Amino acid sequence: MDDKTFSEPRLALNRIYTRGGDKGETALAGGQRVAKDAPRIEAYGTVDELNAWVGMALLTAREAPALAPLAEILLRVQHELFNLGSMLATLPQDLHPKQARITAREIEMLEMEIDRMNADLPALRSFVLPGGCRINAELHVCRTVCRRAERATVTLGRSEGAPEEAVRYLNRLGDALFVWSRWASRALNAEEVLWRPNESASGKAKE
Repeated sequence: MDDKTFSEPRLALNRIYTRGGDKGETALAGGQRVAKDAPRIEAYGTVDELNAWVGMALLTAREAPALAPLAEILLRVQHELFNLGSMLATLPQDLHPKQARITAREIEMLEMEIDRMNADLPALRSFVLPGGCRINAELHVCRTVCRRAERATVTLGRSEGAPEEAVRYLNRLGDALFVWSRWASRALNAEEVLWRPNESASGKAKE
């Protein structure tokens, strides 16, 4: 066995459709057949959705040199989300010691990045709305999908059991995505859109 932390994938994806899921079931990493709407499928399926949205934000980040540090982070996060999906797609008793997963190191890295990128941001005096620039809005989409993935993983943990690191990582990633959205706006000199309650229709009616 080599000295790498995780085993490399051993796949040969030659056939895309197998018809095996036509009856509403799919297979976990250990081969067990479960319903496609089972809590475990919902959890790692939402992580997969999040990964797709992070990919969208990554493409936008790559268009602006000022966002190069963020682009590097987002690419790493995509790999980590795939590792998380691998872990969630496997029953706890079937996890192999060398199987890709989330560890304390990934969570610590997010915390360091949150602290570093938040250090120079102005204090908030109101909640912020998604927008101001495209990357900001995309990262807020990532944040909300991340929170949904976190809720699904909590539900999985309550019903079947889920690794503690999975919930902690998604919780911290949701925080990071919020900070990154603000950092990206500042890096691009884009205005932050602050929540103003009286910008609503009823609020404006009093003017």
